Amino acid sequence: MMSLRLKMKYCFAVMILAFLFILASCSESKQKNIQPNIIIFLVDDMGIMDTSLPFLTDSLGHPQKYPLNEYYRTPNMEKLGEQGIRFNNFYAHSVCSPSRTTIMTGQNSARHRVTNWINSENNNRGEYGPANWNWKGLDKSMITLPKVLQQAGYKTIHVGKAHFGPFGSEGEDPLNLGFDVNIAGCSIGKPGSYLGIEAFGHSGGNKKRAVPGLEKYHGKDIFLTEALTREANLAISKAKEEGKPFFLHMSHYAVHAPFYSDPRFAENYKDSGKSVKAQAYATLIEGVDKSLGDIIQHVKELGLGENTLILFLGDNGSDAPLPIKNNYSSSLPLKGKKAEHWEGGMRVPFMASWITPDNDENCQKKIPISNNIIQEQMASIMDIFPSLCYAANIDLPADYIIDGFNLKTQFAGTKNNNRNELFLNHYPHKHRSSYFSSLVQSEWKVVYHFQPGEKPEYELFNLKVDPFETNNLAKNEPKELRRMMKALATELERKGALLPQRDEKLLELKMP
Repeated sequence: MMSLRLKMKYCFAVMILAFLFILASCSESKQKNIQPNIIIFLVDDMGIMDTSLPFLTDSLGHPQKYPLNEYYRTPNMEKLGEQGIRFNNFYAHSVCSPSRTTIMTGQNSARHRVTNWINSENNNRGEYGPANWNWKGLDKSMITLPKVLQQAGYKTIHVGKAHFGPFGSEGEDPLNLGFDVNIAGCSIGKPGSYLGIEAFGHSGGNKKRAVPGLEKYHGKDIFLTEALTREANLAISKAKEEGKPFFLHMSHYAVHAPFYSDPRFAENYKDSGKSVKAQAYATLIEGVDKSLGDIIQHVKELGLGENTLILFLGDNGSDAPLPIKNNYSSSLPLKGKKAEHWEGGMRVPFMASWITPDNDENCQKKIPISNNIIQEQMASIMDIFPSLCYAANIDLPADYIIDGFNLKTQFAGTKNNNRNELFLNHYPHKHRSSYFSSLVQSEWKVVYHFQPGEKPEYELFNLKVDPFETNNLAKNEPKELRRMMKALATELERKGALLPQRDEKLLELKMP
């Protein structure tokens, strides 16, 4: 029989093992439930070439600089790129409101049906646009990213451009959509003025697009980008004082027109040989880059860097006021620009990083982010919602449809073999490129042009061998065209896309 001493040793050992098991379980639970601070740093109309940090790569996957990268000055983007990961194949919708609604919902624009930019005063469907497109934007009933984060205990902060709904709608006020704090956000899509001395549009510039709030800066010699940055940092400090994790939707009005010159940086471009407007645009870019650096520094000073995740991106292709030649312009060498169906209208800069990288931090163990590499696998603006819900340990209703994918695997610098590589950009309205649907599927891209009263037009590109869309293969590759058109039709049907219409008759897709 076991002696009393041995029994006591055995019981003690069992107690120790039980204690260690409980301790490990608590540690695992703590790691599982940790909630990082989250910053989405969104720049209006910033395309993939509007930076000194190269996103495009050569045939070997190495970053490759082009003339526009040499023109712009974005040192803080360069630092963020060095410590985090950037994507060279990241898609957004080709105009702003669809992309912004997708960030908020995780759904493709064809599904949430905000398929055009929202005009604050009127329904701008276009002559042949679908009658029932969602021109009222987001409303209180919708599941939104700030709402689910708010319910999970986050202090949710919106700063800058909102553009979620027209005047008089629920979406006009970000507070209706799950934000605890709204600074300068309303229906407008561009600022009446960037100048404090013009009260940001209240006393000068376009008064119909005056930026709300910010009264304490009225009449002062301060640029809008700087005022918004200061307010964002104050809101972060307050969230820390309250002991809450924060979600900051830092949504700059820059670099959208009107192209005011930020005087802090004008000297850097005066001898560039570019137009006055192009120089002003470059100052707007450098201004948001300074804002990025200032916010990152502030988070570090508060001791929150190790537990703060930042995502940097633009909402659609570049609209830089540069000359257009053969449809190449502000996104050169990519073809097209904002509101066009080519890659330059949809490819945007996207980066992810921890403010202070530290592999020993629990939150960073859950979402490891590689440093100073370019992720070449496709990703899109639809992926932000599910990725951040995962980061914040949020379970969504089982019946809620998400069109994006969790970026955890891609953030680590590896390929996600479980995602499809599809991006649908459905634009059934009138703009620079009118009434079109495009689908990217891996290296292939098809564009279908609805032509009211005429035969439709097709474009087909192999983006792997022709990334700059110089050679339309629609006539030379009929089999591939039919395959891609079938895939496009399937995606439109799956997402319940609304089609253009003429005389109340839908313009159905016509197969080649």
